[in-house]
Amino acid sequence: MPEMRFEIEWPDGTRETCYSPSLVIKEHFEPETEYELNDFMMRSRTALQEGSDRVKAKYGFPCSAALGQLQRLETASTQYRDRSDAKVKLLKFLE
Repeated sequence: MPEMRFEIEWPDGTRETCYSPSLVIKEHFEPETEYELNDFMMRSRTALQEGSDRVKAKYGFPCSAALGQLQRLETASTQYRDRSDAKVKLLKFLE
């Protein structure tokens, strides 16, 4: 299963490299695109869960790395929830 990484920029300019267990992330995001925080999190939940489900279908167990990545995004996003203008930018896919 082709895993990949992708780089994001949080509203405060902090950059983070994230993990996806499959290329499914490309179905939910575009490079160099900003997303409202809630939209970014919704897309992340969907994409990383789909990636984990693909691993489960193939290997019989969910992808703990994808679910861990989602938890890290959930935790990091909480510090920006009070900002009405909070946007997260998907900078690029790292293939």
